[in-house]
Amino acid sequence: MNYRIIFYIIGWVLNIEAAFMLLPFFTGIVYQEPALWSFMISGIICLAIGVSLTFRKPRRQYFYVKEGYVTVALSWVFLSIMGSLPFLLSGSIAHPIDALFETVSGFTTTGASILPAVEDLPKCILLWRSFTHWIGGMGVLVFLLSLLKLAGGSHMNLMKAESPGPSVSKLLPKVHSTAKILYGIYIVMTIAEFIVLLVSGMPVFDALTTSFGTAGTGGFGIKNDSIASYSPLIQIEVTIFMILFGVNFNFYFLLLLRKWKQAFSNEEVCCYFAVIGAAILLISWDIRGLYGTFPIALRESAFQVGSIITTTGFATCDFNQWPEISRTILVMLMFVGACAGSTGGGIKVSRFIILIKSTGKELSSYLHPRQVKSIRMDGKSIDHEVVRNINVFMIVYLLIFAVSLLVLACDGTDLITNFTAVAATFNNIGPGLELVGPSANFGLFSNPAKLMLIFDMLAGRLEIFPLLLLFVPDIWRKF
Repeated sequence: MNYRIIFYIIGWVLNIEAAFMLLPFFTGIVYQEPALWSFMISGIICLAIGVSLTFRKPRRQYFYVKEGYVTVALSWVFLSIMGSLPFLLSGSIAHPIDALFETVSGFTTTGASILPAVEDLPKCILLWRSFTHWIGGMGVLVFLLSLLKLAGGSHMNLMKAESPGPSVSKLLPKVHSTAKILYGIYIVMTIAEFIVLLVSGMPVFDALTTSFGTAGTGGFGIKNDSIASYSPLIQIEVTIFMILFGVNFNFYFLLLLRKWKQAFSNEEVCCYFAVIGAAILLISWDIRGLYGTFPIALRESAFQVGSIITTTGFATCDFNQWPEISRTILVMLMFVGACAGSTGGGIKVSRFIILIKSTGKELSSYLHPRQVKSIRMDGKSIDHEVVRNINVFMIVYLLIFAVSLLVLACDGTDLITNFTAVAATFNNIGPGLELVGPSANFGLFSNPAKLMLIFDMLAGRLEIFPLLLLFVPDIWRKF
């Protein structure tokens, strides 16, 4: 295990986090808020630790998959701990576990909050909450890869560990260039949404925080009613951008290269839009009686479907009050999630496609035992290793889900609340149903339950295995 390179990269992560804290600091200056000093102090602490870890460059810069997973997991843990300091130092959140919950929820783009109200918070704190979504959306290590040069395949080992989805591919021969392209697309789309929202009449601060939350598919709002108080036009625009940020970013790269056929023949993207379209129509028909006219029901349905499947978590209404069919569809979408290679969470559409094809292959083998049949996606054969990884992922996913349910049950809360709370945090969505619905928060849970949900949020964002490896004794041995 190359410990020096691990802590070297963690140091750079903390340096970058310190730089990111300048934005809320300057926001505090603009609005003349005392809370700005919490960002200065937190930034200095981050920088002090980061510089001490990066003062000497390691002689051995090459590292393997295990170092990649450990580096990513530890980076997110340290990132979250340091990111919680502004909440504590400003007094916005008094309890350390609550502050950590809010910060992890931000960086993992979950959007679940322990705060009963947010409108009274300082503007710099509100910006930091939304900005953590943007930082965590594409991944802080992907950002680091676009700046830092490492030896050999080290870049790819980091990207595989942090990027969501069953497999990660390079857009260009060099991962360093791939990271730049991904962040370039990410920034351009964020700026595009910001401009669109400004033109539609949204105030500058609101447009900036909403763009950060949408781009990272997070969901922290700056108003107690999330997006409900904004105009229907703005709600429609946010709906569109939420869905766009849930698309695999490889799709946009192919569009830039004008490879139209290859882009639009992507099975995952086509299935993603098909699921969204079907869910919108079914829910719109089911809730039409609640909103008077079908167009309004269609708008409300589209927003919530887009918010849930992309795991953004914004809300325009309390969908906890919707009929059972609609609520059931939304819960199912929580598990489906967005596309692999997007900023969205969930199990991912591509995994479900491969699982369905694997099931079909197994059924076919019962009828034709001697038949040799491969699983194909986008015209390419899927490696057995990918299928095996997905099967293991689903088993571990269900085990963690079950343990989380048991831990939350100790609080005495009802099953629907516990089930959707775990689903909302593990899939990085935000709101659930009943006591954790869109008009409620996660402050009702005990500290042990919150720690369990913090683990779920990190495990969901990091695709489980990088975080679990921290608990394997062999990973820490020097070979």
